[in-house]
Amino acid sequence: MNQLLFNSIESKQKLKMIYLSEDNQISQRIIGVLKIKGDTVLAYCYSRRKVRSFKFGNILSVVPVGKCIGA
Repeated sequence: MNQLLFNSIESKQKLKMIYLSEDNQISQRIIGVLKIKGDTVLAYCYSRRKVRSFKFGNILSVVPVGKCIGA
């Protein structure tokens, strides 16, 4: 997962992410990773239409947009 996040910065690949918020809400988002610093991923969130920061430890799953899990 880490390598996919890092690679998406250079390739500008959109990713589908499953994220656990601070209040234990699970959401699915489409993101474009801008920067990774320490345990934080800075990304444009297409769902919210703005730049957001995500805690690395709260990212449950990430796949390139268009890929199917379990197929």
